[in-house]
Amino acid sequence: MIDFGSDRPVHRQLADIIRADITAGRLKPGQALPSETRLMQQYELGRVAVRQALGVLRSEGLIVTVKREGSYVRPQVPAERVAVQRSAEITARMPSPEERKELDIPEGVPVFVINQPRKRNRILPADRTILIWDDDESSRAR
Repeated sequence: MIDFGSDRPVHRQLADIIRADITAGRLKPGQALPSETRLMQQYELGRVAVRQALGVLRSEGLIVTVKREGSYVRPQVPAERVAVQRSAEITARMPSPEERKELDIPEGVPVFVINQPRKRNRILPADRTILIWDDDESSRAR
């Protein structure tokens, strides 16, 4: 429940509650969250606090919000294994709005930027990419 006497903002407390429900599996991938109105009633909060809580969860990549429909637990997406050279430079950053749209990733999900010698830079969604070392390169280096 929400502790109105706590130093922790109420929207953060609500985000913690919903996050715990997602982590524990009480809210499953693809499942709709209760409506803003229902959350307001259930936790005795104003609309602004509920929207801020949902914004926190969206920024963490845990939920997606569809206009005029509501918010849903973000579905699990299978990860792709991508081989990278040991000499590659790999950085992580937040995507631009254009990259987010092109890669079809929700707010809050970072991307890997892979810069490999003699190869074109790649930008991959971090939530569905597993980076592995390219064993062929390591065997050539021996």
